[in-house]
Amino acid sequence: MELYNTLTDLLQDARGKDGEIRFIDGENDESVIRFPDLWDRAIALLGSLQARGMRPGDELIIFSKSNESFVVAFWAAVLGGIVPVPVAVGISDEHRLKLFRIVSQLRKGTLFTEMGLLERLLEFSKQRELDDITHLLETRTVLMSDVEPESHGEVFTATPDDIAFIQYSSGSTSDPKGIVLTHKNLCINIRAIVEATGWNKDDQSLSWMPLTHDMGLIGYHLSVLGVGMNHAVMDTNVFVRRPLLWMSKADELRATQLCSPNFGYKHFLKLFARKGLPDMDLSCVKLILNGAEPISWELCEEFLAALAPHGLKRTAMYPVYGLAEATVGVSLPKPGSEYSRITVDRHSLRVGDGYRAVDPGDSDAVSFVKVGTAIRDVEIRIADDQDKALPEGMIGNIQLLGGSVTEKVYGDEAATAELFTTDGWLRTGDCGVFVDQQLVITGRQKDIIIVNGQNYYPHDIEEIIAGLEGMDLNKVVVAGATPKGGQTEELIAFILYRQAVEDFVPVIHQVRALVGEQTGLEVDTVIPVSRIPKTTSGKVQRGKLLESYLDGEFDEVLSQLAPDDAGDAAIDDDELVAELITICREFSKDRKIGPEDNLFEVGVSSLTLTEIVLAVDEKYPGKLDISDLFDYPTLREIAAFLRRNTTREDTGYLR
Repeated sequence: MELYNTLTDLLQDARGKDGEIRFIDGENDESVIRFPDLWDRAIALLGSLQARGMRPGDELIIFSKSNESFVVAFWAAVLGGIVPVPVAVGISDEHRLKLFRIVSQLRKGTLFTEMGLLERLLEFSKQRELDDITHLLETRTVLMSDVEPESHGEVFTATPDDIAFIQYSSGSTSDPKGIVLTHKNLCINIRAIVEATGWNKDDQSLSWMPLTHDMGLIGYHLSVLGVGMNHAVMDTNVFVRRPLLWMSKADELRATQLCSPNFGYKHFLKLFARKGLPDMDLSCVKLILNGAEPISWELCEEFLAALAPHGLKRTAMYPVYGLAEATVGVSLPKPGSEYSRITVDRHSLRVGDGYRAVDPGDSDAVSFVKVGTAIRDVEIRIADDQDKALPEGMIGNIQLLGGSVTEKVYGDEAATAELFTTDGWLRTGDCGVFVDQQLVITGRQKDIIIVNGQNYYPHDIEEIIAGLEGMDLNKVVVAGATPKGGQTEELIAFILYRQAVEDFVPVIHQVRALVGEQTGLEVDTVIPVSRIPKTTSGKVQRGKLLESYLDGEFDEVLSQLAPDDAGDAAIDDDELVAELITICREFSKDRKIGPEDNLFEVGVSSLTLTEIVLAVDEKYPGKLDISDLFDYPTLREIAAFLRRNTTREDTGYLR
């Protein structure tokens, strides 16, 4: 693939190709933009932006639920030298506050959104008395409905060193950091990704990753557009609500290139194990890029085994490594080779030490998947804590150098300085080792928790919990870990507590409810601890608490706190309610959900709620949608709602 100078050149070239972007918003709800039409629609929107006074260097915050609108707005900004700033749309207060924090960091931001979202943002900003934000929303907002189809924008002549867009870290953060990506960064990384994967114009891609995520936007829109590949973008919420549609569409479109982080395989398999897809043929799939969060060998194996009867090849599983600060791609395996792993003693992973290989059955064994070699124009080194390179086989800090590495954090000189070593290498914050010339990610040095492919900072969640009565920041530590036998990372809260263990149960409920309400995250485990280890300088040692947790030091207290589920369903005389309780128990882990509990206040995530609704839908097809929970949030109310929707043909407890 040729190296473009700018994204404008990339789109100009794509304009002459006979390709399409398909937007999947439901099983029978799709729209298509041809490559040449994308240019025309972007130019029309650019004309509207310029008519409202936007000029090169201004920022356009893209805050849209529509992938089609997002793509048009992104390219309109790029063509006009306007800086796109993608921001994910969420339902929690924290998502709105993140948007407002980003707005406050920008030089001259304008919001691009839909009327419904704008109304909710205005209502929220007025409630919080955020007068500056309210003024901006009222005066510097562009709606897709405002676009004049006949308008024609003036294309800006960009240079490789101009800012192409600002990539804010995913997830929730009180201090969002905007990673600046130039046209040069992007074009270099796009070429490297295409060459390493072997993608070509005859491939067909399908992705449900959000376009606000680097893998979704750069990997499965910009890169595939650059190579001239037809590609389909499935709405992420559609995948969450109907995970089987992902593979149904892969079969229907004969998709060759897919992607998903860890949680996507797990979410798909939960429904696939019960319902299946009997006529599905996945022999067309060449690669499924697996990245964005720690990769579980066991989950990969489970996914491949489940879909092998449908033609999915083992060589399709393609573990990769990347991060926003390096545009997206860093290391990729050789296409067509089977993925592999190392199994080590988890106590042998300190920086500067050699790892100790053990048998997979060892009680302290942990597996890490190999994620390939550095792609073109990227150098990787493993360094000690003094930033000195370590030899192969030694655990160390992963550091990067290359043309796709960002040069700065937007408007933040201090954060920029922290990113780099004195000799100019990017500190990724990840730890790893080279094994057989392949990179293996073994953990993280920086305090980041990865949940469902999104990054979260522990301090943000700790501040929320510290707001509970009797709490403060000195009593709360939040961390993430994958427990032995687990497949995805879990969110764990350690609470300083020296009273009777049985009196801690209300604290668990309060922590889960508050975090769930404000962030949409699910706290998997809440642990009372008698002390919080700190360094001599007073810094919390999260690693020591996690090590104690993984070593089983808290198992006894956790067993005392575990709810006694015996007879839960039997205590309710309503058989349908009892059945719903049983369904909830399958997905809510150790959370005890009663008939009158509000499902939005028990501390389970939106993903868990979706899984509960999917299980109910499997039992009673077409009777319950995720949106119905807003009107009927308790199991008792859901049961009554299900009965009202009953026809004479229905059977079972609905009668």
